[in-house]
Amino acid sequence: MSYTALYRKFRPTEFEDVKGQDHIITTLQNQIKAGRIGHAYLFCGTRGTGKTTVAKIFARAVNCEHPVGGSPCGNCEMCRSIAAGTSMNVIEIDAASNNGVDNIREIREEVAYRPTEGRYKVYIIDEVHMLSIGAFNALLKTLEEPPEYVIFILATTEVHKIPVTILSRCQHYDFRRISIDTITARMRELTDAEHVEAEEKALRYIAKAADGSMRDALSLLDQCIAFYLGQKLTYEHVLEVLGAVDTDVFSRLLRTIFRRNVPEVLHIVEELVMQGRELAQLTVDFTWYLRNLLLVKTSQSADDMLDVSKENLLQLKEEAKMADVGTLLRYIRVFSEVSGRMKYATQKRVLLEVALIKLCTPEMETNYDSVLDRIRVLEDKMERGMIPAAGQAVVRAGSGTDAGAGSGIYERAEKKPAAVPAAIPEDIKEVVKNFRSIRDELGPPASFYLKGAKLSLGGENRLLIVISDEVSADSMRKEEHIKELEAHIEKRIGKRVEVEIRQAEEGRPFEDTFVDLEKVIQNQNIHMDITVED
Repeated sequence: MSYTALYRKFRPTEFEDVKGQDHIITTLQNQIKAGRIGHAYLFCGTRGTGKTTVAKIFARAVNCEHPVGGSPCGNCEMCRSIAAGTSMNVIEIDAASNNGVDNIREIREEVAYRPTEGRYKVYIIDEVHMLSIGAFNALLKTLEEPPEYVIFILATTEVHKIPVTILSRCQHYDFRRISIDTITARMRELTDAEHVEAEEKALRYIAKAADGSMRDALSLLDQCIAFYLGQKLTYEHVLEVLGAVDTDVFSRLLRTIFRRNVPEVLHIVEELVMQGRELAQLTVDFTWYLRNLLLVKTSQSADDMLDVSKENLLQLKEEAKMADVGTLLRYIRVFSEVSGRMKYATQKRVLLEVALIKLCTPEMETNYDSVLDRIRVLEDKMERGMIPAAGQAVVRAGSGTDAGAGSGIYERAEKKPAAVPAAIPEDIKEVVKNFRSIRDELGPPASFYLKGAKLSLGGENRLLIVISDEVSADSMRKEEHIKELEAHIEKRIGKRVEVEIRQAEEGRPFEDTFVDLEKVIQNQNIHMDITVED
């Protein structure tokens, strides 16, 4: 016997089995009990919310010989024939493939004949928005004044494409997205019936990924069960099958973005790609993570609005203190734009990486919210002493042996020009003269980081390398790059010179804080004393 998919096997056959659409079910049941049945209904809503299912149950209920509380009994001849698909009273039409005027003319000819059994002929037209303009016009008259034994049920996911003249002739029912709790409870019923062991957290993630669609949820559940057939369905299994990412990864990614650490952000993306994660799903999920963070930041009742565990809620509240509303809005805007383009992109990873770099570097954009974010970055640096107030200058500590070196500490100093040393050690002079060739010998990525670097004196025999770009400075501070550079220097001049990496201040001339060794040595060579012999 062939396998039947879960969403087909457990398709509701009674109104009581339909989940999440109580406002519609109650209305239809009351109409049947009171005999106030309309002639045209329009069911609209997102996919998998029960439009076609309710239409079929309604078709059985209006023809049922012994309805029970407005629902079909399921036992009479009419109920059984309609359920088996052999009844001539219920006609299902797919408007996606039968959307021409001739198809509607056939319906107009058929409605002239009374049903051979039962009380009503029910026409269920699925995806009705796909009908052509001519077909809609041909349907108008029949829809407005059909025979008393005909009922039209139109179903669509895109109600905005339905002409107003059609809308005005139908009773309009909006099918809502089904809540995560409702979908989870239904999946729990089905896994118990199928004798499948599943974690509650796993089912809730599937329900969330279904985005309000019961059919999507059951299809995803089917996929996960098949992949781990005979095993307990765990949260980790679901993430692996769906190519999704755990919220802990989102937290780590977000905190790295807050620190504006571009290399680490790209490293996280590399890890996710190597794990086989679906980048389009990651983009959607991270956008939702930012949305949850914004709700925590702006709403007093976020605990009730968010469907997250207590541990995740505490984590969100902690991260909400790290960013303001404007920053989060910019993050959501950038990722919403990427999410829309990701579906049709051939280079999904590139799109994702560019978006993350934008979050780390607001100066890449000129939007209003990006300018505000740049101002916030400057204010933050001023508070930490990274940008001088009037009459002061700031020196950023590097990775040498000075106090605070390598720890990212920012030291405040009086604003005055750097003093030129009385004498420059010969070892340092040799390095300065040969620095370009030494840099080129290093090769990438170190040679790339040192492009545009300036040289200064960091002590008696320590070379200070000042880099303007923060990413390059942070990368070059890594121990392996410093050791590689010191080894090349020793190989070139035959002596060991200690190297220290620092980052130049934003908006401040290099010479105000550091001694430019290249210029000093050049001037010393030009102004040498010249002795003229007779």
